[in-house]
Amino acid sequence: MSALKSIKRWFIDPQFARKKEFLRSLDIFKELHDRDLGCLVSALHSRTYREGEVVFVEGDIGRALFVLESGSVKLTRPSDGPRPEILYELRPGDFFGEMALLESLPRTATATATEKCHLHLLYKSKLDTLLHSEPRIGVTIMRHLARLLSARLRRMNAEPKLSAAAND
Repeated sequence: MSALKSIKRWFIDPQFARKKEFLRSLDIFKELHDRDLGCLVSALHSRTYREGEVVFVEGDIGRALFVLESGSVKLTRPSDGPRPEILYELRPGDFFGEMALLESLPRTATATATEKCHLHLLYKSKLDTLLHSEPRIGVTIMRHLARLLSARLRRMNAEPKLSAAAND
């Protein structure tokens, strides 16, 4: 191995490189350049949750987007029965809590780790900083969120509506 490769390997943080490659694989970040991904990795907070640990509770004020790198998380809401209603089961590569990047409103569900999981958090305050210091990163993320929300709205509008008679 050349001396330059040895020095370069010594200075490069393998965790940093791993996070960067993981983010590069996600649709929300795929348009970002290598340098932009590096800035984004630096802005993220990473955390591991144990099985059964609550990530956030319905009603909490949202302050971050969560990106699931490993494990699984379920989003639930209270139901009329003894168990909460499962809204979504999230797998690696999924992200959730994205509305918190747009507005600081109460969460509409509870997120719970269903097995040990590793999450990356992008706080709204960090995104706001990126929007000012690295606008391309912030705009790319916001554009993807706008597309995601638009697709959800179209999907919701396309679903058949229950007639008033069906509710009687």
